[in-house]
Amino acid sequence: MTADFTAPCAPTLQRPGDFVIAVVGPTASGKSDLALDLASALPEFLESGAGEIVSADAFQLYRGMDIGTAKTPLEERRGIPHHQIDVLNVKEEASVTRYQQAARADLADIRGRGGLSVVAGGSGLYQRALLDVIDFPGTDPRVRAALEAEAEGPSGSRGLHARLESLDPVSASRIDPRNTRRIIRALEVIELTGRPYSSHMPERLFQRPSIMLAIRHDLEVLDERIRIRTARMFTDGLIEETRELMKEGLEEGRTARRATGYAEAIAVVKGEMNEDEAQNCVELATRQLARRQIKWLRPDPRVFWLEADDPAPLKDRAIALVREAVDAAMERGAVEIAEGDARQE
Repeated sequence: MTADFTAPCAPTLQRPGDFVIAVVGPTASGKSDLALDLASALPEFLESGAGEIVSADAFQLYRGMDIGTAKTPLEERRGIPHHQIDVLNVKEEASVTRYQQAARADLADIRGRGGLSVVAGGSGLYQRALLDVIDFPGTDPRVRAALEAEAEGPSGSRGLHARLESLDPVSASRIDPRNTRRIIRALEVIELTGRPYSSHMPERLFQRPSIMLAIRHDLEVLDERIRIRTARMFTDGLIEETRELMKEGLEEGRTARRATGYAEAIAVVKGEMNEDEAQNCVELATRQLARRQIKWLRPDPRVFWLEADDPAPLKDRAIALVREAVDAAMERGAVEIAEGDARQE
């Protein structure tokens, strides 16, 4: 497979270690393990400093939300630094704008240390906020408060989603009717700018030379991986973790409380459903999430899909693809420099 970075890479690549490797894709596909493998192995191949991982998972931002977000335990991180994990308490509201600023600062710091950045996570908007040339419209507390109050009313988030569908069908098709926060943000932007929220999504253009890798499983296989992981979460103590987080104000957190797994676990703690019902709900919601993540990535031609059932080792295939992409970007950079020198003569 030949990597063509002529269009998606605007900046010139001067040093292989400046390349950003992103492992994206649906939940339970194996992103964390592949990211660890690449952060461990690629520095030698690219002659860069140590690999570091920057998370692009909206819910791994929260301290204490470990089991339900499948956060890699500290003892399994192989000594590799992880960024944008455990930076918020459960009462705080996550902000993609704030994430963009902090995560890009992490990339700059890693680059300054001569290290290699590996981005890993399945939150599509957070991936684009970090990797792409994109600016976000401002906010208005009064508009936001009015929409939040409406979301708490009889029609709830589905009523707001119906309004979004009438104003911006493209955005409505991309946003889960239960994702109140994103619906509110879309309606806020529409009210403030007079333009559809979808019109603010930029072209697919990387801010820095990058590659996106995703692992593709047959859907039946992915569903089974989700079933196994969901069962393990409950066995490992999701309900107990949620009970402790509720003491820290989880129910007050507008973002955290709605995370798949925690919303259902809260219902168990409050006696509104039993564990079997909660586990079934989490499994279904996670399958639906995985399909939305696939749908989000499928139209993006920059994503290189690695087939999970290919007999060749996944890590080896990923490394080969990254090296090919880096070589192509370096060659393009050399051509641009030569052309620039020629124009100056």
